[in-house]
Amino acid sequence: MTKGSAFVLGATGQVGRAAVRALVEDGWEVTAASRRGGRDERWPAEVRSVAVDRDADGALSAALGGGTDVLVDIVAYDAGHGRQLTGLADRIGSAVVISSGAVYEDDRGRSFDTQGEPDGFPRYPVPIPEDLATVAPGQHSYSSRKVALERELMAAGDRLPTTLLRAGAIHGTYCPGPRELWFVKRALDGRPVRILAEGGRSRFHPVHVDNLAELVRLAAARPGSRVLNGGDPTAPTVAEIGAAIDAVLGAQSVTVLMEGPAQGTVGLTPWTGAHPVVYDMTAAERELGYRPVVAYEESLPATVEWLAAQVAERDWREVFPGLVKYGVDFFDYAAEDAWLASR
Repeated sequence: MTKGSAFVLGATGQVGRAAVRALVEDGWEVTAASRRGGRDERWPAEVRSVAVDRDADGALSAALGGGTDVLVDIVAYDAGHGRQLTGLADRIGSAVVISSGAVYEDDRGRSFDTQGEPDGFPRYPVPIPEDLATVAPGQHSYSSRKVALERELMAAGDRLPTTLLRAGAIHGTYCPGPRELWFVKRALDGRPVRILAEGGRSRFHPVHVDNLAELVRLAAARPGSRVLNGGDPTAPTVAEIGAAIDAVLGAQSVTVLMEGPAQGTVGLTPWTGAHPVVYDMTAAERELGYRPVVAYEESLPATVEWLAAQVAERDWREVFPGLVKYGVDFFDYAAEDAWLASR
């Protein structure tokens, strides 16, 4: 006997792959929807794959057919996607939608959107509760679009119970913008020194795809209108992350701690920030009975092995467009050497 039908939109991305597996293992009949209708080799044969372009008129409605007990939306991005889902509420029992921890703002109105400004990095409470203020909804940034999505769905909670998962820094295999590459590539390139700004103390709470998939699984089984953070059991510092990755690779490196902000690209990592970003997970534990399935350090061997294989014969810019979008050369070794020489 199954738990019901589950429709996963964005199924072949990093999070979708894991969510499909978790739902199948929990007894759901899963339809995996993506633009090309692909499959993950780890999915069992009973997973049904369909090609769906959600932005094509009527495509999602047609793919849903008579409906589904739960719709998991990995790729919802803005208010339009929220209205798309609420417009199909009569055929969706409940929804689980991936949002982002980037939506929060501090008591001075600072957020991820202002981090490039002087003194613009947010100073959040540690940890960040779900009732902290968010940026205003809009179309001008990733954060404001995610808030607009959330508002649409929460306003329709009586018609479409939706769990919104505000994910931290997602990591694991198949990541389009893997932060861990910052350390992995340096080890593979034989770079002996790691320069870390902010004294190596920066913390940007990670969440492994399997932990996020566990939250999806639990929320699917307990429909409701709620907003929950998504994070790993711990939020290591960037220095701790570097040490853990070096340990996996057997790398012998020296960490140079730079007090204060990065100088251009020197000392800058994908986790670097002036203040910690740590998400409170007690609401997920209370409401869903959430317990993480993997710790950050435990997940690293598989991630590191996958990353090393991806860049073995290809340029990192070609392989990981999600890192390129930052507009930063995270591997500007010449700048690092010049800075080290100046000391």
